Amino acid sequence: MKGIQHRTVKVNGINMHIAEKGQGPVILFLHGFPELWYSWRHQITALASLGYRAVAPDLRGFGDTDAPPDVTSYTCFHVIGDLVGLIDTVAPNDEKVFVVGHDWGAFMAWLLCLFRPDRVKALVNLSVVFNPFGSINNVIEALRAYYGDNYYMCRFQEPGEIEAEFAQIGTETVIKEFLTFRTPGPIILPKGKGFGHPPDAPMALPSWLSEEDVKYFTAKFDKKGFTGGINYYRNINLNQELLAPWAGSRLQIPTKFIIGDLDLVYHMPGVKEYIHKGGFKRDVPLLEEVVIMEGVGHFINQEKGDEISKHIYDFFNKF
Repeated sequence: MKGIQHRTVKVNGINMHIAEKGQGPVILFLHGFPELWYSWRHQITALASLGYRAVAPDLRGFGDTDAPPDVTSYTCFHVIGDLVGLIDTVAPNDEKVFVVGHDWGAFMAWLLCLFRPDRVKALVNLSVVFNPFGSINNVIEALRAYYGDNYYMCRFQEPGEIEAEFAQIGTETVIKEFLTFRTPGPIILPKGKGFGHPPDAPMALPSWLSEEDVKYFTAKFDKKGFTGGINYYRNINLNQELLAPWAGSRLQIPTKFIIGDLDLVYHMPGVKEYIHKGGFKRDVPLLEEVVIMEGVGHFINQEKGDEISKHIYDFFNKF
């Protein structure tokens, strides 16, 4: 992680930790769950060496960024407020920035582009497609009906419940379970049974994830806990209500989208059809490229670090 600088900036009433490296046009990297700025370690180094200034925050509730106590402090508007404040800090003269998002970071990146197209030059999003909002009022109940009560997003809803289970399983095991999950189907967490096998069962790490990487994530989540990150899921239905005024909106930012064919999101109901049968291009008219990476799971920016860095560079280099 040589040469990566760390600092804390004040944005939207919270202290946000950012990692940054390089000089040049700003690329803002937005992580998902259960992740940190560290998820972008490969891209930060690569893009900084190619003439960009890579900026990767810990989003609110994660890592060394503040975690407000109220569940409702984690709506999309809070997070986008943080990001606009961050852009004002790192690109203060009304400059546009490039944005890269993954998982929850991708969801927030779509909204950032929708709400503030004046601040974004182009977007590369990973794993999570644009959601045209407004079609389902109660997303959690729809997921419950489809996948059952033990579907992870449903299990995340009751404050404190899943945190207690994760505490029993142990932070390191939870991190390993999520990051090494490669089943194209849903994550199911039966009550009191963790991830469905004994917590002390040995887990082989893939070549792209080292024990050192796991230790970094574990140390930060040990200190912060999982609640901040899980609170994003607890606002899914509220976000849907708040986003109702934008139902049917078109996103007018040049975009490239990348997903692995083993990504659980790719196999969620309707996602493949949305990507391949015109819905995605309808809602994101400036969608220039969709890349489906074969044999790749959800944590695509870590699993295929070099390839993702190249995809990002090749796309942003056009602007």
